Amino acid sequence: MRKIILYVLGVLLLVGGIYGAQLIIDSKEVPKSESKKTIKTVFVDTVQNSTVPILIPANGNLVAKRRVELYAEVQGVFTYSAKLFRAGQNYKKGQPLIKMDALEYKASVQSSKSNLFNQITAIMPDLRLDYPEVYPKWQNYLNNFDLAKPVPPLPKYDSDKERFFINGRGINTAYYDVKNMEERLIKFTINAPFDGVLIQAMVTEGTLIRSGQMLGVFIDPEVYELQVAIAKDYADLLQLGEAVILTNNKRTKTYTGEVTRINASIDQATQTVSVFIEVKGESLKEGMYLKASLEARKEENAISIDRSLVNDQNEIFVVKDTILSSIKVNPIYFSDKKAVVKGIPDGELMLAKQVPGAYNGMLVKVVGEDGADQSNQNESEAVAETREE
Repeated sequence: MRKIILYVLGVLLLVGGIYGAQLIIDSKEVPKSESKKTIKTVFVDTVQNSTVPILIPANGNLVAKRRVELYAEVQGVFTYSAKLFRAGQNYKKGQPLIKMDALEYKASVQSSKSNLFNQITAIMPDLRLDYPEVYPKWQNYLNNFDLAKPVPPLPKYDSDKERFFINGRGINTAYYDVKNMEERLIKFTINAPFDGVLIQAMVTEGTLIRSGQMLGVFIDPEVYELQVAIAKDYADLLQLGEAVILTNNKRTKTYTGEVTRINASIDQATQTVSVFIEVKGESLKEGMYLKASLEARKEENAISIDRSLVNDQNEIFVVKDTILSSIKVNPIYFSDKKAVVKGIPDGELMLAKQVPGAYNGMLVKVVGEDGADQSNQNESEAVAETREE
């Protein structure tokens, strides 16, 4: 009986504990959470369509338009130059850049001239007997023959008989041998092809120059060319003679260039087209790095906006009665930071900066209804900030 009473008391205590715990749980009041609505503050621009120039950025290094790499075609010792043959030296057109010792070869040329003179002299008796009508002109040719001067051209033939006779005696062969040697003799002297400056010198006076050796680089410092690579999609927008604004790397100086050549082929590796811009300026130097802004064309009824404002679906957000709404636009051109688009009605309040997490129907608060002026004043502030009602 005692055990039964203990079991009953245990069960009653257990049931009572469970029941009491349930009462405590049910009596606890859960605090009601108040939903707080957040509104993001945005800055807007008032859309005003206009004529927008499409500028294609490019860059490159200057190269002299007239640039000559000097190579030796003959062998000899460098004996003379009109000025000291060093980098930075200026030369006038026609002044000798390099003269090589050619005394030995010049003597060979004189010997060949003398041989030609002797061959013509040997046929004169036969000409007087067999072709008396052509004898005077050949006699006049010998009278004007000067070993110290370049060999004069042979007289023109009056008949086939005369031509066969002269060729049969080897006169033509001897004449062209002499002309060939005279042309080679000229190559012992390299003259300045134009007024310019020597930017690279690889030999000095007294150096033994070998055939095919590079001697230096000579340029005209007045006119330069800038070669830039333009994406093939925009190459058809460029035109010859178009003005181009060029700036140095620090944007402290500005130059005006002109598109003079556009390559007709596309680089298969980069899918770009080479465009050559001619530019002049006293402060320009070969190898200088310049940035170019090529105006491809002007787009009517368009607007230039920040590229980040256009999403993957070619849409932008506008504000209508404090509500964000997306509208479709027609992108015309994308640069690294800007996008030229069409299709936005004038007067629309467009977001000036991208708003993270923006969506259709989002409630926003516009700072200043004057659009672009207000956004420009707050350009250094955050794009959007969270405020509680």
